[in-house]
Amino acid sequence: MSNLRVACIQTNSKPDPNINIEEVSSLICEAKSDGAELITTPEVVGMLEPNREKALDKAQAENDHIVLREFRNLSKDLSIWLLIGSISIKLSDSKLANRSFLINPGGQVIARYTKIHMFDVEVNDGSIYRESATYQPGTSACLAKTPWGLVGLTICYDIRFPALYRDLAKAGARIIFIPSAFTEVTGEAHWHVLQRARAIENGCFIVSAAQTGIHEQKRKTFGHSIIIDPWGNVLADANKDVGIIIADLDLKLVNEARNKIPSLSHDRDYSKSFPAF
Repeated sequence: MSNLRVACIQTNSKPDPNINIEEVSSLICEAKSDGAELITTPEVVGMLEPNREKALDKAQAENDHIVLREFRNLSKDLSIWLLIGSISIKLSDSKLANRSFLINPGGQVIARYTKIHMFDVEVNDGSIYRESATYQPGTSACLAKTPWGLVGLTICYDIRFPALYRDLAKAGARIIFIPSAFTEVTGEAHWHVLQRARAIENGCFIVSAAQTGIHEQKRKTFGHSIIIDPWGNVLADANKDVGIIIADLDLKLVNEARNKIPSLSHDRDYSKSFPAF
């Protein structure tokens, strides 16, 4: 299949999973009514809880997870493909996993990806983030088969590691998802240029659903869920509002872009030329 109508849900997640399920489910139904065949949600869509102790207490194991169960049921009821951008999966009393789930129209999980790169940074406004204190990083990239070809799953801070996207593209990914909860500071500085760069470098569609607005403990996320074509053109941008964006993807553009600039086949191992020090 060479054409796909895709949607990004842009939401403002709360600490209460039940509230988030209700709000996001309504937006998913709206996107379905607008003809979306594959619908994506942001990172930490089920619960945005900045307090570590509360996050550990509220999180659930994958087999018992209320958000995963409800969204699987919704996917089946609506007969849609659904990417849960990520939810917090309890691994132990001290660690969670930040994990994406790709669900088919039968409500089956066909791929899962655990965020590899932990957001351990201190940004300009003095905010300090230590994702690794609560979350255990994943160890494997994720490629999944869909009716529209292979897709790659990544999450938020992964976007700053181009080699991951290069490897996904070389393995055949035509669409790469980057569900996010970008901070307002880093989003203002880097969001659009990073998103377009990943699309242009790899000749693929980038689809990135994002969190927006002010959350618990006055945490601010940037919004601007975005859909970009393989030439770097922005097909849709959600700006700051809660809601949905939709775009029609012509997957033939992937081969067109990669034939025009076949850089995926021109890579070299430059490290071999480094002098010994």
